[in-house]
This record gives sequence, C-alpha cells and structure tokens, in this order.
Amino acid sequence: MNVPPLSRFVQVPLAVLILAACAQSGDVRTGSAVGSDWTDDAPGFARHIRAADVPAPAMGLDPEGSVAGIATVVPPAAGALPDVPDGFTADVFATGFKQPRTLRTAPNGDIFLAESGTGRVLVFRAGASGTPATPVVFAEDLDRPYGIAFVPATNPRHVYVAAADRVVRYPYNGEARAAGPAEVIIDGIPTERHWTRDLAVSRDGQRLFVSIGSGSNLGVGGMPDMTPAQIQQHEATHGRGAAWGKEENRGVVRVFDADGGNLRNWATGLRNCSGMAMQPGTGNLWCVVNERDHLGPDVTPDFMARIDDGSFHGWPWYHLGGLEDPALAGKRPDLKAHARMPDVLFQAHSSALAVAFYDHAAFPAEYRGDAFVTLHGSHSRPRMTGYKVVRVRMQGGQPTGAYEDFMTGFVLDGSTVWGRPAGVTVGGDGALLVSDDANGIIYRVTRR
Repeated sequence: MNVPPLSRFVQVPLAVLILAACAQSGDVRTGSAVGSDWTDDAPGFARHIRAADVPAPAMGLDPEGSVAGIATVVPPAAGALPDVPDGFTADVFATGFKQPRTLRTAPNGDIFLAESGTGRVLVFRAGASGTPATPVVFAEDLDRPYGIAFVPATNPRHVYVAAADRVVRYPYNGEARAAGPAEVIIDGIPTERHWTRDLAVSRDGQRLFVSIGSGSNLGVGGMPDMTPAQIQQHEATHGRGAAWGKEENRGVVRVFDADGGNLRNWATGLRNCSGMAMQPGTGNLWCVVNERDHLGPDVTPDFMARIDDGSFHGWPWYHLGGLEDPALAGKRPDLKAHARMPDVLFQAHSSALAVAFYDHAAFPAEYRGDAFVTLHGSHSRPRMTGYKVVRVRMQGGQPTGAYEDFMTGFVLDGSTVWGRPAGVTVGGDGALLVSDDANGIIYRVTRR
C-alpha cells in the first residue's frame, strides 16, 4: 500500500497500528464498535451500522446549528499517496484543479470532470497518459457545475450538465469540446445553501433525474404551519412529505423528460442527495445523502438508499425511518409509517458525496456489483469521520448494510487532513478514479 512520508504523521498508538494491520481480514464491526473515529480507518476495516447502534439525539440544540469541528487542509507531502488494499496501487492521474467534484465516464471511455470552482466541465480523452494527464475544456461559464449525464446512455447525442441554478445540455457526438452552445432545459433552481445538483438517466433513456438539496438544515424557519387540508392539497402535486414555503421543491429528487417537460418530484424527504447512480442491469436509482447536523456528533447517520417514485425518506420530520426529529415533535404524525429506513448507514456527518457501482472485470470478481462511495469528511463532529472512499457490499443486487474502507490515509491528526474525496467513477479500463477537491487532485486506483 502507498504510505505518505512519516514526517507528515503524528505518532499513532500501537493499538491503532495493530488494528490497521489486521483491518484487511474482512471482519465486520457491529454494535458499539461502529462508533469509532478516523483512528480506526484502514483499507478493509468494515462497519455495519444498524439503527440500534445509533445513540439518542441530543436535546435542545439549535435546529439550524451544528457542532463545529472543521479540519485544516494542508498540501500532501512530496510523494504522498492514499492507502488502498493490498493488491491495488494508487497514483496521481491529474492535478492542478479548483474544487474538482463529479467524475463521469462517457460511453467512449472519456472521463468528464465537473470543476465546480471554475465553472468548467473538463474532458480527459480515453487512454489519457502523462504525468499528470491534461484535460480539454468541454464547457465553461457555468455556476458550480456538478452533475453530468449522457443521453442516450449508449450512443449519446447530448451531454447534460446540472449547475447550481439550472440544467443545460450540449450537442454531443463523442467530441472533447461541446459541439454547440448550451441549451437550458430547467431554469431557476434556487441556490441557497446546498448547491450540488447531481444527474442520472433512467434505464430506458427517456427521463432524467436531478437532485436538489434543502435550503436549510431543518426548514423550521422557512415552512409556516399549514392546515391538514392545505397539506393534503400540497402533497397531491408535490409528493408525500414534500416540504413547502422556502423549501418547496427542495430536499427532493426530481424527474423530467429529456426536453425538460413533465418536471415533478420523484422522491421526497432527502435533505441533500448529493450523489446518484443507476444500478447496472436494473432500473434502480440510488443516492447518497447528507443528513441533518443538529442532533449531536453521532446522530444522525448519513446514508445510501434506493429511491423510487413516490418514496419518502424522512426529512425534515423523521430520521432513521420513523424516529421523529425532536425539533418538529408532533408536527406530522401522519408521516411516521411512511418514512423509509435507509439501506446503508454511514457514520454521522461523514458527508457522503458520490456513488459509483463497479461493473468491470479489472478488479477481483467479488467487487463486481458493489458500490464505491466518497465520504468528504465531517465538519459537525469533534472526532473526525469520513475523508475516505468506502466500498458498499452488495449481495444479489441488494446492499448487505456493511461497508468497508477502500481508500484512506488522508487524516494526519485530529484536526488536519491532506485530502477530501469528492467524485468517483469507474474508467473504461476498470480503474477507479477519485477526485480530491481540497487539493485539486484526481487519483487513479488500479489492480497490480
């Protein structure tokens, strides 16, 4: 495995080193063992968090507040590379970017990157080489571009890009530069607070999905009380559990036709679904979600969930299925039985950003069908979590609930990190590409 020079590390207790050495044994930690922090992280260390493992929420906290604990980001030491499992190698694929976020692989093998900090979408041609690889500017002058989708998926004629305020599309026939100007498909998306708009395409290629996160932590200041009759009328057009007021059409995944028509809410109660992926060989749409911040350092878990037409996932009234948020106690008892329990729970405040299913033969066979999720790193937890890429284990197309560390080593001590994983994609050659938006680097993980 690749290890940054020791000069960049603080001293680590012997027990932690022993734990890291045996992490690749495949044991899955459960119960109280799932609540540990970054000091346990190592490739192969696995957790299975269940609702019973999550402590009760802290009471009386500001519903728009959080527990501060923002990490200091430093540049990587010369030659530093993240840790990956035995049998794999991590290398720097490209560097020098400003807030590189979403990575997507085009049908022809080109790698698309949303460089959110510059308003550009960049392209690395298939087989790009060099140290580092050099991209081409596909599109620019966008407000924090994020989601990227190819339509139709197998022989695309357009590339769709979701910026913070709109969804646009460009004519496309495999070019590295957009073949024409942007056409606005959806306009006027509000940009307050959560701005990451991911995109996914239905299996039949007829519809697209866009995720739109909430404009607040819990919505308590922007949703005036409504009567049961008013709520019923609102939900008839916006979906079960849909927020209103300043949060109208936020905390949702929306669906629309390729030309922007028939725009409506597909799933509700998702505080910030910042990453989506269509599961290969199925029509199942999955998203990874950043949950609320005000319930304490260990509550409530971020999660991965399958989202269906009409599914309600809790926010802002419930979490972990039917557990009521204490700040909204008694507000919506009618929703309790309808709040869906997440499929996979990640440690609270890990900031799950992106998800990609592995559907290639370059990694060992047991990786086929599993999902990789980037955990950007906590800012609402004194004992840091996240700052890594994890592998979500699937069995028969369904998650087991367990996830294991795949790419780690970015945390130097309890307050300092040298990387924050953001985007992830599987390249045409089966390599895994991961963007670090803190230091503007893209890493490439291959099997030895």
